[in-house]
Amino acid sequence: MRVYLDLCCLKRPFDLQDQPIVRLQTEAVLSILALPSSRIDLVRCPAHLLENSLNPVAARRDAVSLWLSNGPITRPPEAGLSARIATLVPMGFRSFDAFHLASAELSGAVVFVTVDLRLLKIAGRFSGQLSARVTDPLRLVEEIVEWTH
Repeated sequence: MRVYLDLCCLKRPFDLQDQPIVRLQTEAVLSILALPSSRIDLVRCPAHLLENSLNPVAARRDAVSLWLSNGPITRPPEAGLSARIATLVPMGFRSFDAFHLASAELSGAVVFVTVDLRLLKIAGRFSGQLSARVTDPLRLVEEIVEWTH
């Protein structure tokens, strides 16, 4: 399964862990990242690199950079990327969210994973117009566990 984790997911382990949902999401993200490549194909794109480079917290930026360096960077076609972003933004997706979602779709991701509730809500409204299914890390981990039983 080809999966795209947005930057919110990759940064979740560095958030304050005082809320139960944040701790659960962190465990789910870490579980996804620990899966062998034979079970899951994690997509890395220029959208990750760009947004991560803007992170002012060096420790978070460096940790995410390390993960991004552990696999190939998929470069979606520029013309297709721009056109897809232009269709996603009017739906209500923020610029970086549209950039990530378009990157996921054009990179062949089957699933786009985020902890951003606003993004999840908008994606739910427009699911029929998206080629990647948008979900949260907890739901994806539940699906993966079901695959093994």
